[in-house]
Amino acid sequence: MRDLVFVGYLVALLFIAFKRPFLFTLIYAYVDIVAPQRLSYFMLNSVPLSLIVFALALLGYMFADNKQDSRFSFRQAMMILLLGYCGYTTVQAEVPIAALEKWDWVWKALVFAIFLPLTLRTKLRLEALALFMVLCAATLIITGGIKTLASGGGYGVLVLLVDNNSGLYEGSIISTVAICIIPLILWLAHHGTVFPPDWRVKLFAYALIFAALLIPIGTQARTGLVCIGVLAVLQLRFVRYRLVYAGAAAALGIMAIPFLPQSFTERMATIENYQADQSASTRLAVWQWTLDYVKDHPFGGGFDVYRINKLTYELSEVDVTQYEEWGIDPDEVDARLVEDEARAFHSSYFEMLGEQGYPGLILWLIIHVGGLWRMELLRRKYARSKKESEQWVAPLAIALQHGHVIFLVGALFVGIAYQPFIYMLVALQIGLDTYMARRSAEAVWRPIARDLTGRARPAALPQAPRSLIN
Repeated sequence: MRDLVFVGYLVALLFIAFKRPFLFTLIYAYVDIVAPQRLSYFMLNSVPLSLIVFALALLGYMFADNKQDSRFSFRQAMMILLLGYCGYTTVQAEVPIAALEKWDWVWKALVFAIFLPLTLRTKLRLEALALFMVLCAATLIITGGIKTLASGGGYGVLVLLVDNNSGLYEGSIISTVAICIIPLILWLAHHGTVFPPDWRVKLFAYALIFAALLIPIGTQARTGLVCIGVLAVLQLRFVRYRLVYAGAAAALGIMAIPFLPQSFTERMATIENYQADQSASTRLAVWQWTLDYVKDHPFGGGFDVYRINKLTYELSEVDVTQYEEWGIDPDEVDARLVEDEARAFHSSYFEMLGEQGYPGLILWLIIHVGGLWRMELLRRKYARSKKESEQWVAPLAIALQHGHVIFLVGALFVGIAYQPFIYMLVALQIGLDTYMARRSAEAVWRPIARDLTGRARPAALPQAPRSLIN
């Protein structure tokens, strides 16, 4: 019965999309984020759903969409280079079978991110993609928020729509994504036009934000707590009364502590006492192994190269930062010698470094840091605009920039370098950048020519100048 519901819903969406081909692109975003094929027992998981929908999106763009205003950006070129380089390292991979399995979904994420900005040629399409991203993520976030309120959650035990530990269904990843979309939720609540921002829209937005803040509690992912802290700091940039905001945020955090599950506060305490936490100690050992590995393999070892690592490290039973305070001789502290192997990177930066080497890491950083820079330029350019039609631009640039910063901080502790959701966010940034570049060119370079009858008519418009990094 559940399969019939999912199939019927998808068929209805696809039927509508044949009249508006751009909707195929949004449907692919839904398939990539929610992954309904994982929720299906047999009808959807037996067909290559994402490949079919992407083919429809591509064909719709090629044969039924107006491509006159499409622009290709520098960051799209960087993603093409990254895609080609990942293909090369996959051929040369240390662990060929595992590398091919990861390549099977990574290339799809990168190709869609390269293609997506070409379709984002109007404000309505930009907003529609942002709305789909938020609502698709909300499918998981609302479920997780309700279960957290009902049971308190737990590390590795909070089940969202399905008992699956990959993609957005993994605790640390959904915690990061839930916090990073909060700025986008706020933008839609104040500047959206698909759902005009009345009291119902704002009520839903604030409830969704509350559910998003519950996700790190339900999953007990330490990364989520760090992301919440980054979000709070970023909001300080634009609040009028910063001291009042900081004091209120601190007070709210302190008041929330008694209501948090004890298991959550105990797990968060391991952030400080990382020497006695095996998970944190393992990450440090893997990161050190990665640095040693790229000394001899500067071009990386291909996807899932971590499978060849062998680790040996000491796990202290006492917090070594308190030796002097307690008057303990460090030489007398008992430590457990831990041996491990094939441990994942648990960091997007080390994931890129180990798998793609220095060239891949540099390309990846150009793509992401370039996005932060371009959004800052857009914010500064349109922050003081008096035009009614441009009041939405700077807030959207801020939302995309803040969400990206939160994601990149969370990526310090989670291996999400190729997560499709963040590449959709990057594509949204590129779409906004190229759209506003075209609008600016139309406003500045519109000469007026007069025909023989003396009537004014606009001359042909030149192409919008391409910025260095889009």
